[in-house]
Parts: sequence; structure tokens; C-alpha cells
Amino acid sequence: MLFTVCGEKPGDCIMAGKPKLHYFNARGRMESIRWLLAAAGVEFEEQFLQSPEDLEKLRNDGSLMFQQVPMVEIDGMKLAQTRAILNYIAAKYNLYGKDIKERALIDMYSEGMADLNEMILHLPLCPPDQKDAKMTQIREKTTNRYFPAFEKVLKSHGQHYLVGNRLSRADIHLVELIYYVEEIDPSLLANFPLLKALKTRISNLPPVKKFLQPGSQRKPPIDAKALEEARKIFKF
Repeated sequence: MLFTVCGEKPGDCIMAGKPKLHYFNARGRMESIRWLLAAAGVEFEEQFLQSPEDLEKLRNDGSLMFQQVPMVEIDGMKLAQTRAILNYIAAKYNLYGKDIKERALIDMYSEGMADLNEMILHLPLCPPDQKDAKMTQIREKTTNRYFPAFEKVLKSHGQHYLVGNRLSRADIHLVELIYYVEEIDPSLLANFPLLKALKTRISNLPPVKKFLQPGSQRKPPIDAKALEEARKIFKF
């Protein structure tokens, strides 16, 4: 379904439809964007890159500001850079706090989550002889640094959500991260009851529950085939 988006000046109105996500058919840096849109109850389309030529076409037609994906077409814009995209979606769908102080907390928490997520994101690229050490590092950082920090936040105010007792992008990013950590080692959440409760709470929200069902646009862990496809497209 199409709807109208208008700017400040007459004639600035354009027709816009569902957000369109440009990436390859895997998690990567697009998955947090998929999670956030899904949690906001926003339907979106995906245009998968299947060859180096697909990527080159986007570059040549000026769609990629920095010559790279993720890129999301939304509200008449072609947004690049994952954090910029997430910020826009969060602000648009009221998932970014009620004031500048809450937004600062949401940003701080989200950046901490991104640090751990980055380690997990690079795990499939790790040489086989280094994988065990990397997994040990992820376990250590999870249980000694990141999960204790967020457990402490929830305990400090006794509320259902991380910031302002209302759902924000920080809650969604954290639950997404918890799912990734549990894929590595399900026992890592055992000593964090408030994080367990948050995971259950967010997972039972109707749009998130739908996203977690088989057949949704949520992507599985990257496998050898998807990794090879990424190498072919991005030439790394």
C-alpha cells in the first residue's frame, strides 16, 4: 500500500511504500534493522544482492552514498550506515525515548550491545584455528562485562524496560543479542534472571512473536553457503 510523505515546502510530497532493504540474504549488518522494523510492526520488502553485478548496479546509479550496504529505502530517502538507519527507524516509530536524556541512555546501551554483537558478527570469518579462542572471549565478555551491566540497569530501577519504563530500541537490540548469545552457549543467560524476563517479555509482544516464527523475514545463523555467497558479492 502506498502513502504520501510530505516535506516542508509545497511540492515536496512524494509517494512512498514499504521500506525496502538492500542486502544479501543473510543476517550481517541488516539483521538489527529487520528486528527493529519487525518490532515496530512495520512490513518491509527485501531486495537481495545475488551477484557482484547487483552491488555494482546500486553503486553506479548513485544509490549507495558510501558505496556499501546495508541501504534502506524509506520515506523517499536512500539511507546508508547501519546506525543512522536504526536511529531513524527508532525515532520514526517512537522507540527512542521521550527526551534527550533517555535518548542518551538508549544510545549508550545500544553502543555497548553493538560491541558484543560485532564480535559475534565476525565469528564466521574467524580462521578455524582461532575460533575456539574467539568463542572463549565472547563467553567471557558476555558473562563478565555486558550481561552484568544490563542486569544491573534493570535491577536498579525495577522496571520492565531498560529506559523510561517503555519499549525502546535498546530493549529490542538486547533481546536480539540474547538470542545470538544463546546460539553460542545457552547456559550464558542462566545467572541473569532479569534479562531472562526481558527476553520473554519482548518475545511475547505480538509483532516480535510473529517475527520469531518460522517463515518470517528473520534470518538464520550464517552457514558456509551464505558466507561463500557474501564473499562472491563483496569480494573479501
